[in-house]
Parts: sequence; C-alpha cells; structure tokens
Amino acid sequence: MASIPGKKAETERPYALDDQIGFILRKVSQRHTAIFSAAFGNDVTAPQWAALAKLYEIGPTSQNLLGRMVALDAATIKGVVDRLSARGLIETSPDPDDARRIVVALTETGRAEAEKGFATAQRITEETLAPLNAAERAQLLALLKALS
Repeated sequence: MASIPGKKAETERPYALDDQIGFILRKVSQRHTAIFSAAFGNDVTAPQWAALAKLYEIGPTSQNLLGRMVALDAATIKGVVDRLSARGLIETSPDPDDARRIVVALTETGRAEAEKGFATAQRITEETLAPLNAAERAQLLALLKALS
C-alpha cells in the first residue's frame, strides 16, 4: 500500500503521552505521594520529612545547603524550616563564621521524631516499589540516581 505524501500511516504514532518519561515520572510521583500521605497523615509533609531525615543524617548545616541537599529552592526550604521550627523540631542560629548564614539543627524532639519516622518511611519505600522484584528495584534506583 502506497503512502500518501504528508500523511502518516495509521499505525504510526508520532507521540504517545503514555510513553513519555515526564508523564510516567509524574504518575509514579503521584502514587508515591498518596502512599506517603496515607502513612504520615498530617504529621509531616514530604519536604519536611526530607529535611528532618537529612539533618539526622548529616547534623547541623546551613539552611541553604540543607535546601540543596533535599532538592528544595531557597524560598521553599525557608518555609519548611520555619514550620519545623514552630513545632520545636529544629532550631536555627546564626553561623558563627558568617552572620549572613543560618545554621539549622535538630532539637532533641526533632531527633526523636525522625527516629520514630524511619520505619514508616521505609514502609513507604517498600510499598512504592512493591510491584518490582529485588533486581528491578535496584536497577530502577540506580537508573533514577543516574538521571538526578
């Protein structure tokens, strides 16, 4: 069958949204967010959890560096820090070496909250990755890290 110039064959799909990486990642992110929200409820948002977990991991750090480490812009990390501080989970202080810089640290309450949340966070990861076997999980995580 000859094709008509300028007309695509009916079986040819020039663009399929369901095959696009951004669309797939957004759907996976929405699924993960729903799992996260069901597990943590209103206790903590995903950005707040990321900040708590990273502070637990690395210790006190500048607000700016914390934001970069948890992939949040300056305005968003400031809001996260303000909300966690208001709840008594973190404390801020001027950097003794640079007064323009704010140092963020977990309080004892924040440290306990992070420790309490680790098991829940691990269950969230397990549920998000549940459709995959162990080898697929490792491969997916390695590939996503390569893209990030």
